[in-house]
Order: sequence, then structure tokens, then C-alpha cells
Amino acid sequence: MYRPHAFPVSVKGVCVRDGRVLLLRNEREEWELPGGKLELGEDPAACVGREISEETGWAVRVGPILDSWQYHIRDGVDVLIATYGCFVDDDSPITVSSEHKEARLFTANEIPGLPMPEQYRHSVHDWFARLEGLDP
Repeated sequence: MYRPHAFPVSVKGVCVRDGRVLLLRNEREEWELPGGKLELGEDPAACVGREISEETGWAVRVGPILDSWQYHIRDGVDVLIATYGCFVDDDSPITVSSEHKEARLFTANEIPGLPMPEQYRHSVHDWFARLEGLDP
């Protein structure tokens, strides 16, 4: 009998403030975007906003979806990732939740050297490019 693969959906936000993107360092020593697992029946954009607030203390306006892909973390652990561009109007300091070791803001030039999934890098560069296009 056919049994489809089941794996969680995680929605992440690319949050740029003052020309720098917010990244969080996880237990695997990788930098990742803030966000988390989508709950059954939850709107993905609402989930992104909620998760960013819980993980960083920031309030954001969730913008367009940027990308989606299946991320293979390790054997038996796969996640469907969807990234959204987020507008940050909050100038408060970052509050790091217990889910992460550290939070920092990085310029676009710092992103290539960071340990992180390549698809996150793609989403970050895409959102930087879109934001530059929004400037008058």
C-alpha cells in the first residue's frame, strides 16, 4: 500500500532593517531565518508574523512569498520551507528566544561566508533586490 511521505511545513521571514538582514544561529551552528512550523489550519503569512514576534520580539508586516523548497536536514528529517519578505517597522532591540543561540543583523556582503542553507541565501538576496527596487 502506498504511504505518502509526511513532513512539516516551516515558514520563514526575510527581515531587513537598516540595510541588514536578521539571522538566528541554531543548535546546528547554522544561521537561519526567523520563523517556524505552520500549525494545522493556520494562515502561512500569519504564522510568519507570529513566529518572528515570538523569536525576536519584533513586529513585522509580512510581504510576498519569495521561495519554497524541501530541505533535507538529516536522514529521516525533511521540512518544506517557504520564505516571505517582511517589512520591519520596529526599531526595538532583538530579543533572542530560547530556540536560538544568537541573533544578529548582517549586510548583503556578509551573507556568502555564513554557514546556512543555500536556499536561505537565495531568499535573502532576492528580498534585498526587491527592496532596492522599491526605493524611489
